[in-house]
Amino acid sequence: MQPLTEIRIAGFGGQGVILAAAVIGRAAAIYQGAYAAMTQSFGPEARGGSSSAQVILSTEPILYPYVTQPDVLVVMSQEAFTRFAPQLKPGGILIAEQDLVQIDGLPAGSRVYGVPATRLAEELGRKVVLNIVIVGFFGAVTGLCDPGALRKAVAASVPPAMEALNLRAFDKGFDYGAQIVAGLA
Repeated sequence: MQPLTEIRIAGFGGQGVILAAAVIGRAAAIYQGAYAAMTQSFGPEARGGSSSAQVILSTEPILYPYVTQPDVLVVMSQEAFTRFAPQLKPGGILIAEQDLVQIDGLPAGSRVYGVPATRLAEELGRKVVLNIVIVGFFGAVTGLCDPGALRKAVAASVPPAMEALNLRAFDKGFDYGAQIVAGLA
């Protein structure tokens, strides 16, 4: 883990943006002994409105809990991309739900990774786990959190009846990301 990494996850209500951020923060803070801070914002609509969460991971105590220029931007909707892509740090990582986001105009040197998270979740029988597919993919392409720590955080963050499905979703996303990374190496 880097000394300080700023992450923004954004999409629309109902996609599990907040849970995805909480899982990443929990993995770093509880299962890896690092520091994490999370803030969230969402529109007044429960589903369909904009939603975003900010996570800061650090090896040192975090003095300011808000993302100023994300090192990693995860977008699950076109609106999220349009709104937050200009803030991505040059050389940063963009992870996009490739079936929902058309990418254009990024800061110089950005690394872009697309994942069909909704389709992969549907293959598991429940579209609702697309956020955990993205968490797995995030883990594989960024290397910011230990995969074992992320899996433990997923298990600890979902209801027991949904644990097995969510762990399969994590593995599906992680495997997809690992294949992409191997193809780029």
